[in-house]
Amino acid sequence: MRSLRKYVRPAIVGLALIGAIPAHAEEDKPRRTITVTASGSVTVEPDQARITSGVMADGSTAREALSKNTEAMQKVIAEMKASGIDAKDIQTASFRVEPRYTRPVEGQAAKIDGYSVTNEVQVLVRDLDKLGDILDRLVTAGANQTAGLNFEVSKAEMLLDEARKEAVVNARRRAELYAAAAGAEVGEVLTITEGEAMAPPRPVFARAMKAEAVPIERGTETLEASVTITWALQ
Repeated sequence: MRSLRKYVRPAIVGLALIGAIPAHAEEDKPRRTITVTASGSVTVEPDQARITSGVMADGSTAREALSKNTEAMQKVIAEMKASGIDAKDIQTASFRVEPRYTRPVEGQAAKIDGYSVTNEVQVLVRDLDKLGDILDRLVTAGANQTAGLNFEVSKAEMLLDEARKEAVVNARRRAELYAAAAGAEVGEVLTITEGEAMAPPRPVFARAMKAEAVPIERGTETLEASVTITWALQ
């Protein structure tokens, strides 16, 4: 009787191991997923602008050009502050001292015949209703260089939330479309990755502006957001 028990027990254990094989095989199967990238957008009106403008002055020496430029730039900056622009919204954008050369004669090298100094500031205009007047004041005060005018949306980050929500809705709709076509259903969300949100400034360039009432059209800006989402498939 003892010898019989000795052989029966291992047989039972062997059956238990055989029964467990399908369960392990099921766990090792790769999980089916679907990954979709989608975007959303919202259109808004810009509410502020950045002007890059300044003065270029010439002189027979670098010192002379610098003195002329400094005097003119002081007037420009003073006029900006007088127009209501806060000092913190006026920032130097570039400063350059460059030699001027004579036109080279055949067989001779060009020679320096003077210098030019350029000083530009970036001005943030928070009230677009005053933008035309400020541009007029810049030119009247002596600014003879205008590198650009960019319209911006001050609360772009908050407004982008609507674009983000739309991006998620679009991603879910597309995932359900693909899953249904493949005979599956969308399950739980596994990962969400946000793409680069876009709220680019819209530039308007000009080399010079006349001292007159400047017509300004702010137009609209399109803020975009993208998202990549992975769902489990059922």
